Amino acid sequence: MNLWNSKIKPMLAKSSKPFDSKDWIFEIKFDGTRAVAFINKRSVRLQNRRFADITYRYPELKLNKDLKIEKAILDGEIVILKNGKPDFSLLQEREHVERKEKIHLLSKALPAVYIAFDILAFNGKDMTSEPLMKRKMFLKKAIEESERIILSEYVEQYGKNFFKQVCKLGMEGIMAKKKNSIYEIGKRADTWLKIKNLRTIDCVVCGVTKGKGLRKGGFGSLILGCYRNEGLIYVGRVGTGFDTATMSTLLKRLKKLRSEDCPFISKPRLGSGIELCFWVRPEIIAEVKFMGLTKDMRLRAPSLVRMRDDKEPEDCII
Repeated sequence: MNLWNSKIKPMLAKSSKPFDSKDWIFEIKFDGTRAVAFINKRSVRLQNRRFADITYRYPELKLNKDLKIEKAILDGEIVILKNGKPDFSLLQEREHVERKEKIHLLSKALPAVYIAFDILAFNGKDMTSEPLMKRKMFLKKAIEESERIILSEYVEQYGKNFFKQVCKLGMEGIMAKKKNSIYEIGKRADTWLKIKNLRTIDCVVCGVTKGKGLRKGGFGSLILGCYRNEGLIYVGRVGTGFDTATMSTLLKRLKKLRSEDCPFISKPRLGSGIELCFWVRPEIIAEVKFMGLTKDMRLRAPSLVRMRDDKEPEDCII
């Protein structure tokens, strides 16, 4: 497989609880946009999880200036740091900007950083079949850290204590990776595990309900779905966690996806007094925090965390 000319779907992780093991390393789970970086001495190409070329959005990420070899393919996260920590709300200000002038201004006001945690190709060599710790060694050989790019640090063995410290800092969580794991392109493997500070789930937005009171003219809640074996099922509604600006921007996006057809395998009951505003094509993803699941697979006390444009609807599995 010629990685350089390919669209690469990054390796994904399964969920876990904190643990200790001498066979694993533990890294901070950074709150940003996952991006594969194709870098040579002349150019940089940034590809997100949906295979979109997002290089134009981050003109400040001239990662080729930090390349110590002829070319490399990296896996990492684009973040915007505030007080030393990733701030996803600031990153979202960069995500949907298309005008060249505004992109330039935001690149100065809210500069992004690429946090590299893996290397898929070193010069012409495919590194995906090499064990993780060898890839980490080659990553250091390939990249010089700068204000544009940081190499992800890790601790060995003591995942439980590391998780506690990361949570105290208010970070999203940690990643656990088996030392001898290969890089499995496009697969969700049990050799990479995500351990989150919050209990969250990615859901597909399938419609909106009518707004009432202060939300009249807008929408009341997002109608959410997740995939199971039989197809897209209803998991509930989320009506908290929004600010006015988010609701306004989101409503404009949803209106463009308006559909006459219900996207679920069976039409759900939305609840007493809740009216459907309209259905949408299942293309937009919302990350939601929740307290638990009911027996009929409904989210308990859901609240919006953020919208995700770096994931596919098919990734929203319950």
